[in-house]
Amino acid sequence: MSDLRIAVVGTGLMGADHVLRIRDRIAGAVVSAVIDPDTSRAEAAAADAPGARCFSSLADAIAADAMDAVLIATPGTFHQPDLLAVIEAGLPTLCEKPLTPDAASALEVVQVEAAGGRKLIQVGFMRRYDAGYMELRKMIADGGMGDLLALRCAHRNPDVPDSYTQQMLINDSVVHEFDIVRYLTHSPVTSVEVKHLKRNPNNAAHLDEPILVLLETASGVVADVEMNVSVRFGYQVKTEAVFADGIAEIGRTSGTTVWRDGRFSGAEHTTFKTRFAPAFEHEIQSWVNAAKTGTIDGPTAWDGYLVAAACAAGVRALEAGERVEVDYADRPAFYA
Repeated sequence: MSDLRIAVVGTGLMGADHVLRIRDRIAGAVVSAVIDPDTSRAEAAAADAPGARCFSSLADAIAADAMDAVLIATPGTFHQPDLLAVIEAGLPTLCEKPLTPDAASALEVVQVEAAGGRKLIQVGFMRRYDAGYMELRKMIADGGMGDLLALRCAHRNPDVPDSYTQQMLINDSVVHEFDIVRYLTHSPVTSVEVKHLKRNPNNAAHLDEPILVLLETASGVVADVEMNVSVRFGYQVKTEAVFADGIAEIGRTSGTTVWRDGRFSGAEHTTFKTRFAPAFEHEIQSWVNAAKTGTIDGPTAWDGYLVAAACAAGVRALEAGERVEVDYADRPAFYA
């Protein structure tokens, strides 16, 4: 079977990284097009993908029949028009989170895809492809440590750009926990509450964090998420599962711990690009393999909608300082 021709939409930090990943570490696929209204940025990315063509819009690339599949790596505010376009064109698509920035537009994407009768959209919740999360999910499902009682999560960044806003604590960061908590527990998030911890003086003036986010699931499991984006020491995403008969933890460090001269030390990641590199590779390889058979192999557009609805509740909880119930539309039979 010939290589899957992939168009990468958006050539910023994430998109440019995916171009290199597909070129160097993904089998059975090539980057055939890069799409970005910033011509210089598109040309820089195309230089890393031999033979790739540059386009300023997805519509132009579709008209030129430049790809077999699409990887969307633009900010979430730009996703909906491109998602509707790829559905109309019948192109398998991996869309980085979020599906769209709000529940109403995400639900529209779901409805349009369902009306078309074919699952084309996969959402980039790459933690589902991380070895630690996969092992923890199996451990929970197997029941060997008894009932899962709680999840203790931490999502920490050394810093964030000035463009990072207060709402992005939920929509760009805790968004991952909304998906992975449901994935681990096999149970939807039913309510969200946000508590402010003592403000970190490292913050930009417009940010008030860290925050503690409490997620309750329909199964009764409560997950607390420490969201901390100015912690300086490194990039860390870890989860502790509290079982009836024990504790399991994943994600603590990136390398070896050293004990010497009465002290111990270790290395930690400084960016998501290294912390989740194997997960990204597993995710994209699985998507490529599935796209070649006309299917997807991961989180669906419906999963993306559920997270968008939870994020909406999370933003309300962040702003109101109270517990907020999550409202979901009925699931279409297409996604049963």
